Amino acid sequence: MDRRGLLKALLAVPLAGASWLAHAQKKGMAMVEELQQNWKAYLATGMATPSPDEPLKLSKDEWRKRLSPAAYNVMREEGTERAGSSPLDREKRDGVFVCAGCDLPVFTSAMKFDSGTGWPSYFTTIPGVFETKTDYFLIYPRTEYHCRRCGGHHGHIFKDGPAPTGLRYCNNGVALKFVPKQGKA
Repeated sequence: MDRRGLLKALLAVPLAGASWLAHAQKKGMAMVEELQQNWKAYLATGMATPSPDEPLKLSKDEWRKRLSPAAYNVMREEGTERAGSSPLDREKRDGVFVCAGCDLPVFTSAMKFDSGTGWPSYFTTIPGVFETKTDYFLIYPRTEYHCRRCGGHHGHIFKDGPAPTGLRYCNNGVALKFVPKQGKA
């Protein structure tokens, strides 16, 4: 192979890699869209689900009766649970994670990944279930997300998740309940 042929071959490698990467990204996003569209396949038999468009508004006292003290601190006062304290971080069964405040399905087990952070983490959500705002509590801006139905604080979104979204929804376990797919809800 002459020098010109070698240079052409070396230049082709990054172009082929970029093309493969773009194809993999497109295929990965198609998988995410499929998960978001078919999330009901993870519901337990006969499980009824509230709509994110049906607001749930309760008084502070009603929330205190409805939630554990730890869940109240996280969901109503925007606290954070201790890393590694939630058994949901290790949950591996098929099913749906619902908001602990109002039972709105927010994630499926197929959206979960092990981030190694000590909090349940997800690379995408069921569409339309969260609202976001910018949080400056730790000085630098973070994206905080809340349940669209009840306003309960769940966690923060970070841009260090897996492909194809690159997102990590870092969720407090006490803000969730897990409903396994097997059997009735």
